[in-house]
Amino acid sequence: MAIRRPVTALVSALLLATGVVSAQTGGQGVQPQTGLPSNVMPGELAEVEFEQRLNTQLPLDTPFVDENGRAVTLGDYFSRRPVVLTFVYYDCPMLCSQVLNGVTSALTSLDESVGRDFEVVAVSFDPRDTPIAAQAKKQSYVDRYNRSGAAAGFHFLTGTEASVRAVTDAVGFKFAWDEATKQFAHASGFVVATPDGRLSRYFYGIEYAPRDVKFALIESSAGRVGSLVDQVLLYCYHYDPQTGSYSFVAMKAVRLGGAFTLLALVGFVVVAIRREHRVGH
Repeated sequence: MAIRRPVTALVSALLLATGVVSAQTGGQGVQPQTGLPSNVMPGELAEVEFEQRLNTQLPLDTPFVDENGRAVTLGDYFSRRPVVLTFVYYDCPMLCSQVLNGVTSALTSLDESVGRDFEVVAVSFDPRDTPIAAQAKKQSYVDRYNRSGAAAGFHFLTGTEASVRAVTDAVGFKFAWDEATKQFAHASGFVVATPDGRLSRYFYGIEYAPRDVKFALIESSAGRVGSLVDQVLLYCYHYDPQTGSYSFVAMKAVRLGGAFTLLALVGFVVVAIRREHRVGH
């Protein structure tokens, strides 16, 4: 299932990433490009997409290098828990840090913990990035998350262009190098994958609702993450792939309320019958 995320919904973030936003206007204005029609995206942005490919299998045998300089494969972080997967580059001046900040902020709000209930894997799409840069970036977010054992659950990877393309193409994450600004033009967001490496949920932007992230982890883990109450709440919400968020479904809530009412009524009748039985004896 492939769903294209409208590029217009990501324009402001992409303009920040490519330096098209004017520094003189404090990020409030856009530098016009001579001869470019108002309804045409700048060249580097035209190549950028974040296309949903739900249920696609990730290439888990793809080789990378972790933040400690060890040779690993993407599959080393899959098998037992769902994975929060982000695509960034480690010297990105603005947007990548905003994405990682948003992800970490949402995860900090959850009762579930990185390394215990799910993994976080950041893949640099700049093949020039080094394990030293990955280690520094990892440490900053382990410190930001500030939970015991988090270092074992955060993973920051670097790899060759072939490795990067293998994974980003599978996810539908398309980016482009802008020679004028010496930066990458790219979308903002992340994905959640199942323990066996299938793409489960997409999130866009730089701020993510903790409730939606939690629901994604519950669904991606086949219910192994989250409490019984979380499972019940999830019944009343539906994932909208167009928006990358969960919306309330009133009819499901009505059905759930009816089921609880019926159970309560049955319980009341059972208790009443037992009391009557005791009085009769």
